[in-house]
Amino acid sequence: MARKLFGTDGIRGVAGRYPLDAVTVNAVGIALGEWAKEHESPAQVLIGMDTRESGPALAAEVAGGLARSGVEARLAGVTTTPGIAWLTRTGPFVAGVMISASHNPYRDNGIKVFDHSGYKLPDETELSLEHRIFSILAKDLHPRATEPHLDESLEEAYLRFLSSVCKTRLDGLDLVVDAANGSASRLAPRLFEGLGARVRTISGSPDGRNINLNCGSLHLEALRSAVVERGAMLGVAFDGDADRAMFVTGSGRIVDGDGVLFLAARELHASGKLVKPGAEPAVVATVMSNIGLEVALKSLGIGLLRSAVGDRYVLEQMLESQIRLGGEQSGHIIFLEHATTGDGLLTALRVFEIGAANRWDLDVLLADFKTYPQVLMNVRVKEKRPFDELPRVVSAIQRAEHALGAHGRVLVRYSGTEPLARVMIEGPEQDLVDSLAGRIAEAIRSELT
Repeated sequence: MARKLFGTDGIRGVAGRYPLDAVTVNAVGIALGEWAKEHESPAQVLIGMDTRESGPALAAEVAGGLARSGVEARLAGVTTTPGIAWLTRTGPFVAGVMISASHNPYRDNGIKVFDHSGYKLPDETELSLEHRIFSILAKDLHPRATEPHLDESLEEAYLRFLSSVCKTRLDGLDLVVDAANGSASRLAPRLFEGLGARVRTISGSPDGRNINLNCGSLHLEALRSAVVERGAMLGVAFDGDADRAMFVTGSGRIVDGDGVLFLAARELHASGKLVKPGAEPAVVATVMSNIGLEVALKSLGIGLLRSAVGDRYVLEQMLESQIRLGGEQSGHIIFLEHATTGDGLLTALRVFEIGAANRWDLDVLLADFKTYPQVLMNVRVKEKRPFDELPRVVSAIQRAEHALGAHGRVLVRYSGTEPLARVMIEGPEQDLVDSLAGRIAEAIRSELT
C-alpha cells in the first residue's frame, strides 16, 4: 500500500477504489475528528460536495468517521469548494471537507480539507493526518457511514456574502452560464439573477454522471456558440466545483485566467489595492501563464511573479510577497481581499463589475492585451520518470529551446493530479510552436507509453 494519500489538491482517485474506498474514507474521517478535537472541544466539521453520484456516499463515510471520534458533521449539500473554504472560516467549524475532483470526469472524486483559517491544510498537517489514517487502517476497523445533518442556511449565507462583494447591479447584462453540470448549476443563476442579470444556463442539469462532460471551463465550444447565437454580452463557464471561471465575450473571444488577471490587476492597481502598502506592484501567476500577460502588465508598471502550477503555490507566493491578486491561466483566480482560495463565482462578479462601465464589452477592455501563440499538449503516461532520465525527451526539448531562442518558452511537466505529461510552448508563430510541441510529445510517448 502506497504511503502517500494527499497530493497537490487533497486526496484524489476513482470513487470506490483505494484511497476512496469506504474503509479508507472512514479512516480519514476518524483521523480528522481526532485532529479536530485536539484544537477545539466540542468540535464541528463542515462537509460539502459537488454533483458526482459518489458524493453522498463519500460524505456519509467521512461523517461516520467523524462520529466515531465524537465530532459533529454538518452538511452544506451541493456547493462549491470556495464556498466550503469561506463557510469554514466564518462559521463555528474546526475544519471543512469538500468532496470533489474539480474538473475531472465523474468517476473520479476527491477529499479536500480546509482548516478554520479557510486555507488548505499545510503539508505538515497533511503528513500528520496520513500517519493517523494508516495507524487506523492497521486496526482493520469496519467502515461505518453516518448521514450528516443538512443545514440549508449555509447556502444562503454564502450567496449573501457573494452578493455583498459585488458593488454594481447587473441590470442589463445578458449572460450565458455554463455550469458544467456541477456545483454552480443552482448557485450561479440564483446569484446573477438576484443582482439583475438575464441568465440563460447551459449544462445546468446534473445527473451525477454528466459533470464536466464536454462542458464547463475545459470545453468552451458550446458556451461560445450560445453567446454568439443569442447575441449575449458575455458568457461564463465554471468547472465541476466552481473554483474556476472562464469567459467568452460577445464577439466569441475566449478570455482565460490570464485575461482576467490583466483586467483585475489594472483595476486594482488604479485603486491602490493591488498590494499591501510598501510592496512593489505585482501579480502572481504560474509558469503556465502566457508571456503576453507579462508584457501587458509591464506596460502598466506591474510586475509578474511566477510560481509552480497549483493554487496552493500561487497562494504561498502571494502571502510571501504581500500581493492581493494571483491565479492560473485555467481560470483559478485568488482575490485575497475577499477569499482564501480561487472562487469562480467571485471571479465572475469581479469581471462583471469591471465590465459594467463599458456595457460589459470585454473586447474593448482587453484591446491592449495580446497573447503569444501557445500550445498545450497532454500525453497520458504509465509512469512519471524524471525527464532528464529520458534521452529522447531531453533532445527534443533542447532542439525546441534552440529554435525559439529568446522569443519563446518551453515548459514540460507532469500533472499533479492525473497520469499526464504536459507540454507547453509559446513562440512567435503558431505553426512553429505546434511543430515543436508535437515533437516533444512524440518523444514522451516513445519513452513512457
